[in-house]
Amino acid sequence: MKFSVVKWEKIWWSISAILCVGSVIAMVISYTSIGTILRPSLDFVGGTRLQVELDCTIANNCDRPLTVNEVREILDSENLGNNSSIQIVGKDQHGISIRTKTLDVDERTKLQQILTEKIGIFDEKTIQIDTVGPTIGKELFISGLLALIVSFTGIIVYLSFRFKTDYAIFAIIALFHDVLVTTGVFAILGLVGGVEVDTLFLVALLTITGFSVNDTVVIYDRIREIAKEANTQNINEIVDQAVLQTLTRSINTSLTTLLPVVAIFLFGGETLKFFALALIVGFICGAYSSIFIASTLLGWWRKVSQKKAVTA
Repeated sequence: MKFSVVKWEKIWWSISAILCVGSVIAMVISYTSIGTILRPSLDFVGGTRLQVELDCTIANNCDRPLTVNEVREILDSENLGNNSSIQIVGKDQHGISIRTKTLDVDERTKLQQILTEKIGIFDEKTIQIDTVGPTIGKELFISGLLALIVSFTGIIVYLSFRFKTDYAIFAIIALFHDVLVTTGVFAILGLVGGVEVDTLFLVALLTITGFSVNDTVVIYDRIREIAKEANTQNINEIVDQAVLQTLTRSINTSLTTLLPVVAIFLFGGETLKFFALALIVGFICGAYSSIFIASTLLGWWRKVSQKKAVTA
């Protein structure tokens, strides 16, 4: 029995609708809770980030995992508790990542000394200190948004010239679906796990749009070629043929792309972990939307257009 993507189009649309609505709800909850749809990192809001890990080569220095509450009490004692975020990091929860207001050298040194006194001795090799001004953070955020807008605009122009305007519109809908779901996942992670998004997240979104539109263009190209060569004018048959002829390629491309990204997620360290996770979510959504959303929406629109032409 031949698989028909058009036959189950309402199921594909329902799945996407649920994911998109869930993403929007997550972002609304995040906005009402923390004032932003995503939990921003130091890159965007400015401030100082201090990340350290206990030196476990020292006896009894790592005899218990650290907790957010004990670190919070230390920050409160130094009047740094307001608008500060704390994350416990490291495989055995022996590291802490603190983001707070901008601290000068003396303030950072004092904070490190107090943490050492009350928590334990830290490994100097793991100490990471970053300071970003609020103006630079704002500029980075605006630049990232502009990059996304320019990429979407470029894709619309390119697809409009290569195919037709309706191809471009539904490709952008599929891209928006991928970006929205990925953003929704990170809104949930920000609420549940305190996960922050940085400039790497914007890079991930741009990468996702490139991957997704490439898959969509391949399917659209087959739809156009089959429509020219086939004897039938039945758009459902044309879409099904195009998807089936490109399905193996799409799956293989997605899997071979996901394998190294999963490896980065598992073994790439804390810095690249959530960047890789964003790519994993986006690539899966991109493959899904190209095969099941972009193609079926185009077929649906062509059927509606044909009916209007007949009744006119």
